Amino acid sequence: MRKKEIVIEESPYVVHSKQHAMKLSVAEGATFTASTNVASSYITPFALAIGANSFQIGLMSALHGLMSPLGQIKGSRLMEKYSRKSILMNVKLFHALLWLLIIGLVYLYWKGIGLLYLPYALILVWAVVMQFIWGIGHVSWFSWMGDLVPAKIRGRYFARRNRIVGFVGLVAFIVAGFFLDYFKTGGIVLLGFAILFGVSLVLRLVSRTILGKQFNPQFRVKKGYYFSFWQFLKNYGNYSKFAWFQATFYFSVMVSSPFFAVYMLEYLNFSYVTFTLVAVSSTFFFLVFSPLVGKFSDRYGNLKLLYLAAFLFPFVPLLWVFIKNPVWLIFAPGLISGIANSAYILGTTNFTYEITGPQKRGLYVAYTAVLIGIGTFLGGLLGGAIIQYVPITFMSPILFTFALSVLLMVMTSLFFLPQIKDSGIHDKMKGFSTDWHHPFKMMDSDVIWFKNFIHKGNS
Repeated sequence: MRKKEIVIEESPYVVHSKQHAMKLSVAEGATFTASTNVASSYITPFALAIGANSFQIGLMSALHGLMSPLGQIKGSRLMEKYSRKSILMNVKLFHALLWLLIIGLVYLYWKGIGLLYLPYALILVWAVVMQFIWGIGHVSWFSWMGDLVPAKIRGRYFARRNRIVGFVGLVAFIVAGFFLDYFKTGGIVLLGFAILFGVSLVLRLVSRTILGKQFNPQFRVKKGYYFSFWQFLKNYGNYSKFAWFQATFYFSVMVSSPFFAVYMLEYLNFSYVTFTLVAVSSTFFFLVFSPLVGKFSDRYGNLKLLYLAAFLFPFVPLLWVFIKNPVWLIFAPGLISGIANSAYILGTTNFTYEITGPQKRGLYVAYTAVLIGIGTFLGGLLGGAIIQYVPITFMSPILFTFALSVLLMVMTSLFFLPQIKDSGIHDKMKGFSTDWHHPFKMMDSDVIWFKNFIHKGNS
């Protein structure tokens, strides 16, 4: 006989506080994303401007991906002693103030001080220290949001939040691109970078102020929640397979993705405006398709989103091998990347919430991030080393990394995705008869699926 589920109703005060916090989270996220898109999104052009080479760009991307997960392990242990809100408030303060050090690199370059070492100083501050500190706060934020947003509306809420936050970030990114191009024309592009980094610092402090007004549900880590990273690796269950898939997929993506900016600026000689328009195109299409992806997530599950993302992503570096026209780069790999990112981000986020409990969620996220970080580190390092040091004669080394990334993504998806099981039972769409265990068998039915989805989404 099936036991009845015990449901504890929350007080009206708690319900109202959570609803208000969810609204504040949108504003906080929009402000923080604007701060990121006027600064961190231009960190590769800034590194190139102060003399970084392809290997150093790869190293910066690699360490960026590794240090944040290491910080998340530290952050998961801090949650035993401190509230999630206090952890994140302190992280945001230190993270904002560290931009002063990066602004200082502009002054050193202007004065001609330590020019050979400035790229490594940038790597140390931005990719190591700042990402480690941010990783400490990420676990608290992820756990916090999981307690704020009801499970039945997570797909719709995060899709809406991503759409608003993404739109604000899109505008900020475009404005910053035109701003930099203006300063480049005047021969003072580094001053433009310094101003943008200062704006980012201010916006991060505003984001912190908004976060301070957000309701923090009571949360205490219970005894027995902890398990070691080694135990996590040994238990090759459904979530572990999901974590290994993410790690190897990030490795495959990072072989190519850090170098699209290098390719545009150093090989195709795009202006900052053209670079900005191409780079921002995937975000635009991400926003366009997020509502559909959110509804799909709520109705039919998140594992299918991962299959869709895994099918689409390899086309992105593949098209970069052949396309050099910026218009086609926007409407081919930009469009595909936007859809794929929308499916992947929402799919991985909600799938994690579905198959992890509140007590152990922080550790699961932290350990998964470590695996992703290792994959990111090795992928970025491999791509940078190939471009900078491997004598490839039959094609451009940077284009070779794009092609290699395609092959690795396909192999990863074919190996891991069939092993991952969905967390629940979802209604099947009429006409959607794709074999989900093979991500390359969905083209014949996607037209029927899209028609049914639009019809049901508006009913």
